[in-house]
Amino acid sequence: MKPRLPCLFPLLLALAGLPAAAQAPQGSPAAADATLPRIAFDKTVLPNGLEVILVEDHRLPIVAVNIWYHVGPANEAPGLTGFAHLFEHMMFAATRHIPRGEADRLLEGAGATDSNGSTDYDRTNYFDTVPSNQLELALWVHADRMGYLLDVLDQTALTNQQDVVRNERRQSVENRPYGIVEEAMNHALFPQTHPYYASVIGSHADIQNAKLKDVRDFFKRYYGPNNASIVIAGDIDKARAHALVAKYFGSFRRSAPVAIPKVATPPITRERRITVADRIELPRVYMAWLTPPVYQPGDAELAVAGQILAGGKAGRLYKSLVYERQIAQDVAASQNSYALTSTFMIDATARPGIDGAQLEGAIDAELKALRDVGPSDAEVERARNTIETAMLTSIEKLGGAGLANQLNQYNQYTGDPGYLTRDLERLRRVSAADVRRVAQAWLQPNARVVVTGVPGTPDFGPDVPTPKPSTKPAAKAARAKAVAGINRDEAWRRSPPKAGPAPAFTLPGGEAFKLPNGLTVIHHYNPALPLVAAELVVKSGSDANPDGHPGLAGFTAQLLQEGTATRSAPRIADEIAQLGAFLGSDSTADASTVSLLSLRSTFGAALDVMADVVQHPAFPTAEVERQRAARLGELTRQRDDPARVAAVAAAGALYGPRHPYGYGQLGTEPAIRATTRDELAGFWRRHYVPSNAALIVSGAVTRDELQALATARFGAWPRAAATAPDTGQPGGSKARLVVVDKPGAPQTALRVTLLATSRKTPDYPALQVMNAALGGLFSSRINLNLREDKGYSYGVFSGLRYSRTPGPFTIAGSVRTDVTGASVAEIFKEVRGVREQPLPAAELAGARDSQVYSLPGQFETNSGIGASLAETYVFDLPLDYWRSLPDQLRRVTAAQVQAVADKYLPPERMKVIAVGDRAKILPQLQPLGLGQPELRDADGQLP
Repeated sequence: MKPRLPCLFPLLLALAGLPAAAQAPQGSPAAADATLPRIAFDKTVLPNGLEVILVEDHRLPIVAVNIWYHVGPANEAPGLTGFAHLFEHMMFAATRHIPRGEADRLLEGAGATDSNGSTDYDRTNYFDTVPSNQLELALWVHADRMGYLLDVLDQTALTNQQDVVRNERRQSVENRPYGIVEEAMNHALFPQTHPYYASVIGSHADIQNAKLKDVRDFFKRYYGPNNASIVIAGDIDKARAHALVAKYFGSFRRSAPVAIPKVATPPITRERRITVADRIELPRVYMAWLTPPVYQPGDAELAVAGQILAGGKAGRLYKSLVYERQIAQDVAASQNSYALTSTFMIDATARPGIDGAQLEGAIDAELKALRDVGPSDAEVERARNTIETAMLTSIEKLGGAGLANQLNQYNQYTGDPGYLTRDLERLRRVSAADVRRVAQAWLQPNARVVVTGVPGTPDFGPDVPTPKPSTKPAAKAARAKAVAGINRDEAWRRSPPKAGPAPAFTLPGGEAFKLPNGLTVIHHYNPALPLVAAELVVKSGSDANPDGHPGLAGFTAQLLQEGTATRSAPRIADEIAQLGAFLGSDSTADASTVSLLSLRSTFGAALDVMADVVQHPAFPTAEVERQRAARLGELTRQRDDPARVAAVAAAGALYGPRHPYGYGQLGTEPAIRATTRDELAGFWRRHYVPSNAALIVSGAVTRDELQALATARFGAWPRAAATAPDTGQPGGSKARLVVVDKPGAPQTALRVTLLATSRKTPDYPALQVMNAALGGLFSSRINLNLREDKGYSYGVFSGLRYSRTPGPFTIAGSVRTDVTGASVAEIFKEVRGVREQPLPAAELAGARDSQVYSLPGQFETNSGIGASLAETYVFDLPLDYWRSLPDQLRRVTAAQVQAVADKYLPPERMKVIAVGDRAKILPQLQPLGLGQPELRDADGQLP
């Protein structure tokens, strides 16, 4: 995978007879919405076997293209673990008609979003969401990969992607807390000969041992049209879309039929136990069982069991381990469903001072109760309702992991892309007796694996060196030699198709009104799905933290859900789950938010709970102490994550210890320990007032309904004057090099950063275009240099965090330890390049168009619409801001891009933050002329 960053349509969910939200019933969503949703799709099969699934939806001028190849680690040969994933990366290399890197450049320049690929045990997928006039471009790219990759596949491309994938393994497994613990759990579940034994990414040795012949054979065997299905969902005409698929894919030859893997998974008849050392501070216990395959009897029941055990704050394990006994920092449980077998997993992270044995005993007690007594009917109903809302939410988005991908999943596993209706039916049939039965049948102690991750020195296995590429002329000639392909070349494929007329689009602007107490309400009507998203946004975040109280805003936001004058914390969790809703609260640099997602039918009842936590938090002393312990535990966990430590160290270096932005949202251990209940309540009283807040609602609720609901739930909120934050001036470190020591780390988490400008700057459009070209896109200069050309990293990207006051510009990523210095040197080279020369016309057009035409993708979901409208409120932008932005972006010139780069990115002001093995990286960084290093502790703070 590449790191990345209307009316009811025939498409979707013809749910009839929904009651008005202002009069929503208080009961079960399943009972209220008796009509099951149906997805209107067309499915055909081309003569060569390619399955074509089309969904027409004109909400936005975008279309999702999603291809599944029915191959994954389930099909890998012994000794080639991770090969399916490595091959996924190879599909982004050159093809006969598309030079390496050109597809990414063209797609991103066309405004593509969610452009990526991924590998799971049973499948590999590739997907893009593009403006509707660029559908043909997306099909041209995907078709050339399927039909003509083999023609130009060479050792250079393989060697490059082996470097990239090994960097991905270092970043996602070896340098990620608990990564190797999870890998060990897989190894314990399956014998070494089983295709699910290894992690999807495989081992260094197997990645490096892959040969070009293996890649060619894999392509011929599994990447034929008869082993693939394509879903196109969005703003299309189905007849034209089908004709385009036939044009681009119809002439491809079938591959030999692919046999469905037949693998017997040996049952676990005796408990297996492993202890794994990792670079962590808190122990974590994993338990795993082998369970029925996807969509088979028992699969849905176990999904409900996972929700009952650890589905948020209403889960039994959360209530027992996290809330009541306070021995766990977090807990999770899930049914992970696959074709050959599924796995049911529970994991719990210990609080400081707690060992794995205590966690295990508490988990066992809850499992025994589930087996012996079973859940209550109310627990099952809560679980079903929550899962159902999540299922509907997952298809709110067309691309990425959304609707198109879900149809492909249903198609592969059941043969029916419209299986959603039956999926919901099987969920709604699950009873308390069913959950008890599957717990007794599948979740027995003698049939499980128990893996405990403990603090220690990790064992990554033997290091496998990366061979140096040959520079002999013969090798160069071999790389250039063409190979006979599978499909006949067709001259018309040699040039990318011309785009259709650019789609006209108007982005949501929202409609605002005020309640008499001063509360701003911003509404956007979006009836495409029976869902509603709401945010209560307060214009005070960490910028309002008093001196010496870092983290106070976040601590306050966290406490809102932990009890009101009339509701306890457990009651809040149970009510929200019963309604099938999701409630959250958080803070950022400039705002604090309480967010809500619910079905339309239960929005009124869910808004009751949201309004209560906003207006009547009680800050009970016992809850303050619970959350204090939780924040201290999270601070401990943060130390294990190099990227998070780098972010905290960068904030401190940029802003200094007297500035509220100089810390992470958690704050510091002394501040957490010293915070009192009165200080938390005081922050809420000063800042959570109607004149400082907006209720932003997007979804299937009309303006009149919302006005009635907002008045009823928030109209009595007393009017009060807000306290305006005063951040003062940044007082950052004079040092330009900041180092945090992580002995033995296989990678260095890097940040190259400086303070830039505020959100309301008139330079915003030019800055966005500049950033896209420099480091914001996959095809940007920095990422192509460090990932694709040098093989130093899995991905390095840049971005601006805008605030009311100047926020940071940051270039961030993880690089191999041995090339830390070289990576920083290359980053500075790219920064100088964008300052010294104007962007070439083609690069400017691509960067500019990527920003213009990707904007509709920001408004696919109600939560996305709400977040965009919240941004206008927090930063005092006009409500029609998003509608006017495209034209501002279109007018950006190369001279403006160069000017903002010159103005905001002077290299001599940039600070380098490096979290890694100090003994190995400091000698590489010192020759770069960054001056004396400033050493920070494991928290990213000055000692």
